[in-house]
Amino acid sequence: MPITPNQGSTGGGTPVSITGTNLSNTSAVRFGTRLATDIVNVSPTEVTAVSPAGSGVAPVTVTTPGGTSNPVPFYYVGAPFKQSLSPTTGSTAGGETITLTGTGLSSATNVAFGATNATPTVVSDNQLTVVAPAGTAGSVAITVTTAGGTTNGLSYTYVAAPVVTSVDPAEGPEAGGTAVTITGTSLTETSQVTFGGAAAPFTVLSDTSISAVTPPGTGTVDVVVSTEGGSDTLVGGFTYLAGPGV
Repeated sequence: MPITPNQGSTGGGTPVSITGTNLSNTSAVRFGTRLATDIVNVSPTEVTAVSPAGSGVAPVTVTTPGGTSNPVPFYYVGAPFKQSLSPTTGSTAGGETITLTGTGLSSATNVAFGATNATPTVVSDNQLTVVAPAGTAGSVAITVTTAGGTTNGLSYTYVAAPVVTSVDPAEGPEAGGTAVTITGTSLTETSQVTFGGAAAPFTVLSDTSISAVTPPGTGTVDVVVSTEGGSDTLVGGFTYLAGPGV
């Protein structure tokens, strides 16, 4: 007498389907000593019922005027517990692979990023991975759904891709050392600034401004700003000036 699903929340409320024979006129479905709710005879070979609250492994039996069936196991699963999320930030475009650790994750079927759902890959009862869907800039709650219920308590921050609009001054000596101000948007999470591929020391002043010092270089080069949300290139954003020759 199979039961589907064979696991559910300790809080009860899991609809289950029990199949077998001679199930007409079912009068009771018990999970251990507790009666199920909302019992419906679908056919002589199927009964549906809603699990009561419980814990551990409960023997499920069906009672009809002809007697009581043999028991089949139903496994009560506690609500999942989330411990950590890594990484905790990513691009608004999505696509970041997130690792979530905790307990009770083996039956996870969904991870919600705010109101957007994603399908996880279960690694073990203590770990799952999920690819972040696209989202809007800001923090969203992470909710995990398992056979034991849902839980939240962690958050993920979407970071908008940066936009670089200008570099001032836009030229300086080949030796480097020119202090410049880079302006744009979504610059708060800047992790790297390069001039022609060479990394430059920088300080984030605000979400729209960065102070940087040019490294050595030659010619006209692209200026690239990289953040958790992606990168943006100001093509030909800075020109190195050759020193005078005598």
